[in-house]
Formats: sequence, C-alpha cells, structure tokens
Amino acid sequence: MNSINPLKSTLEAGRQFEATPLFEMKNRNLFLISKRIQDVCFSLLGLLLLSPLLLLIALLIKAEDPKGAVIFAQTRVGKNGKVFKMYKFRSMVSDAETMLGKLMDQNEIRGAMFKMRNDPRITRVGRFIRKTSLDELPQLLNVLMGNMSLVGPRPPLPREVDDYTSYDMMRLLVVPGCTGLWQISGRNHVGFQEMVELDLEYIRNQSLMKDIIIMFKTVKVLFGADNAY
Repeated sequence: MNSINPLKSTLEAGRQFEATPLFEMKNRNLFLISKRIQDVCFSLLGLLLLSPLLLLIALLIKAEDPKGAVIFAQTRVGKNGKVFKMYKFRSMVSDAETMLGKLMDQNEIRGAMFKMRNDPRITRVGRFIRKTSLDELPQLLNVLMGNMSLVGPRPPLPREVDDYTSYDMMRLLVVPGCTGLWQISGRNHVGFQEMVELDLEYIRNQSLMKDIIIMFKTVKVLFGADNAY
C-alpha cells in the first residue's frame, strides 16, 4: 500500500535519529529476523490457544448487533508511513466514524489522538472488550501478515499523522506493535507527548528480552486495568 506524504520528513528525522549512539545495535539484521520469528511463533500460539475465546466474542458481537460486522478494519499508518488495515473486534456502533466529528471537542487526550472515557458510540459488548483489551486480539492476524509486531509503537490514524511534527514522526521508524511501553506505563493516563517519548525510548533500546517483558506486563491489561478505555 502507498505511503502518506508527511513521511518525507520522517525519513529525514529518522536518519538523524539512527545516527545517535542510542540507536546503534550490533547485528541489527539478525535482531530483526529473530524478532519476526518470535512474532510469528507467539501470534500463532496465541490464535490457537485463544480460538474458543475469539469465537465467543464474535458470537456476542453478532448477538447484540446482527447487521454489523464482527471485525472492524481501520486504516492505520505503519513503518515509514506505509498504510495498512488494522483489525479489531468491532466495539462501536456501525456509524461510529461519522459521529466522530461531533465529539472531537470532548477529546480527553492532548495531542494527535482521540480518547473519550464515556464514548456514546461504544456498544455494551464493546465496552467490556475494550475494558479488557480483548478487542485488540484480531491484531494477531496483522502480526502474521507482517504489518504489525507484537511489541512496538501503536499505529496511528492518518488524520493523527497529519498533525505530527517531524519529531513525532520518528515513532514511525519501526514496525508498529500490538502493545508497547505506553500500554504498561499508564496508557490513557499518559499524554500524547509522553507516549512519543516512550516509543522513542523503546526504539532506541529494543531487544527480544524487553519485548517478552512488555508482553508479560501487558497481560494485566486483559484483566480490566482501570486505564483501559
């Protein structure tokens, strides 16, 4: 898929960022291959073990809203600005995107993101699966497809990237992830700029062991962390 235009500045910023000592890593190609193998193995295992739960969630979504789709595919921005379809269990009413414009003034997150604790677009089933982050499980398919990793910066929406500075763009230097430092460091209680700093910290210091630690710490979010909405 095509890259979005604002990413020209990302590549320039990325060259400067990668030139810093913090970004240097021996055998980086070996690391990327190992990370991909880890992603494929863990996502396949997750899909296998969680298949009964995935089916149950799909049935509940259909029971509440038979006309709507179970899976919601949303355009997101990935590594170097390449756009792709990210999959989630549908947690909102079918016309949620058209309703967004009327809710923008109630955004509870500073910066290029939209979050609202009592979002009226969320369904009853949707509120539960968002609270437990179960709506994110279909992204294991994105990991298998290679446009996401298990751990990395969360992929933003194109309209969010339109408001990025060249500094913010540097979070798009790596493959986006299902979870990351933002999720285990306060999530929606962490502002946008703090999220960017956490993402850049991850990019500078990423390792397979750190990925495993982040994944284990993310598990508690699946059991109803207070900051998941």
